Amino acid sequence: MPERNKLYFASDFHLGAVSYESSREREDRIVRWLNAIAPDAAELFLVGDIFDFWFEYKTVVPKGYIRFLGKLSEMADAGIKIYFFKGNHDMWMFDYLEKELNATIVSNELSIERNGKRFYIHHGDGLGPGDKSYKFLKKIFRSKLCQWLFARLHPNLGVGIANMWSGKSRMEGNRTQHLRAHEQEWLVQYSNEVLANSHYDYLIYGHRHYPLDITLSPQSRYINLGEWVNYSTYAVFDGENVSLQHFEPARK
Repeated sequence: MPERNKLYFASDFHLGAVSYESSREREDRIVRWLNAIAPDAAELFLVGDIFDFWFEYKTVVPKGYIRFLGKLSEMADAGIKIYFFKGNHDMWMFDYLEKELNATIVSNELSIERNGKRFYIHHGDGLGPGDKSYKFLKKIFRSKLCQWLFARLHPNLGVGIANMWSGKSRMEGNRTQHLRAHEQEWLVQYSNEVLANSHYDYLIYGHRHYPLDITLSPQSRYINLGEWVNYSTYAVFDGENVSLQHFEPARK
């Protein structure tokens, strides 16, 4: 058996979108990836928007994803540490995954050091200049009052409203998001602000849906993990270096 010494990073699976059939195909592909990395994975960082929608009522969670969650539970039982980052689509994670998987739930950024390398990790939503309307909505959606009010809705109604909102948000994003020149990318600008105050070797994000590996300085790199609807990209740290890699292409 290979030694478990690698860190794996992935984001934006958007399980549940766009249709049941496409989500199931994506889930199977993700499980194949998890099977491939399990032998040498020490830690797994799921950097937000893993689900296209997620809300934990006191006794109810969204149905589905049993193959994915079952594989994660197997990995957790084998001693692989799992981190779930809250994204803009699945920000309403509370303690279910923490209890079932012993996962660490990360609400915002996580700074870690491994093998002498420093990592700054964040889903990437609401960072950098612009996107002021979403930054305002994020404060509302993450408020205890908003969460309490939503929990008062019957799950059939609440999940239905959320799925409709999620689909609208995704379509809006597809129309308005485009790849900017590197120096104009919001997360690149934000990363440079972070580096002005503290050194990191790797600044890793999701959210933008473009797999990117950009050198910010001789010692620091910005890495965007892409997404799994079109790219199936992820990053791996082998103890010396982070590389951005592709898994199987999506089936058309």
